Amino acid sequence: MSTGCCNKTVPTNNEDIKDAVRKAYADVAVKNSAGEVSGNPLSCCGAPKDTDVDYSKALGYSEDEIGSVLDGANMGLGCGNPTAIAALKPGETVVDLGSGGGFDCFLAARKVGSSGRVIGVDMTPEMIIKSRKNASKNGLNNIAEFRLGEIEYLPVADGIVDVIISNCVLNLSTNKNQVYREAFRVLKSNGRLAISDVVATTEMPEAIRKDLELYNNCMAGATPINELKEGLRAAGFIDIRVTVNEQSRQFIEKWSYDKGAENYVASASIEATKP
Repeated sequence: MSTGCCNKTVPTNNEDIKDAVRKAYADVAVKNSAGEVSGNPLSCCGAPKDTDVDYSKALGYSEDEIGSVLDGANMGLGCGNPTAIAALKPGETVVDLGSGGGFDCFLAARKVGSSGRVIGVDMTPEMIIKSRKNASKNGLNNIAEFRLGEIEYLPVADGIVDVIISNCVLNLSTNKNQVYREAFRVLKSNGRLAISDVVATTEMPEAIRKDLELYNNCMAGATPINELKEGLRAAGFIDIRVTVNEQSRQFIEKWSYDKGAENYVASASIEATKP
């Protein structure tokens, strides 16, 4: 099923790109809340009406994690499990970049406990509404909160965060270096970055890079690994590690509507530390 972006090219204006992404994910939030399928349910920017357990397991979530959060939060909008690499501890403060329906926030809340704090940031009002409702349904209002904002300009104070997580969102940004700088700003000294995202493993053809559907589906905007590392390094991060999951190409192939994106991108775990 199409997201409605077929045969459209990525706009040249950054604000137009943001608007296209915002509209795509607003549609996901509204339709999922109504119990409908949105976009390509096999991709990271579509959603089935019910939780796809097998897909979630393929992304690295355990059955316990999948079953611990009520339906409605896990819409399958990701390419990995950032909480699995975050090594979260009780009492820590966590920020989730592009928090969607709140699934990863709620998993993080279980790990940081009542003495911790989880802040989800999303630029789509419909997602913020959905995540706040999910927080109430899951009894996590006292730990998890959700703020409307862009990940390039985080509505979070300087130096208060222990860990930043994110799941298949950085590649949607029009200014990734600004995201890295913002992540660095809000982290404490020795704070950690633990992100699951799609990266470019080889140069992409222009037809893929300019395909709006593939951009919204988290592929066309993927950053080359060397460029990603350099951006993090320039922002001030150290101990940068990018671990590519080659098996992810199997589900990326399903995302790309036979356009061959799996030959150029793969999901990866991205880790770094603020000195």
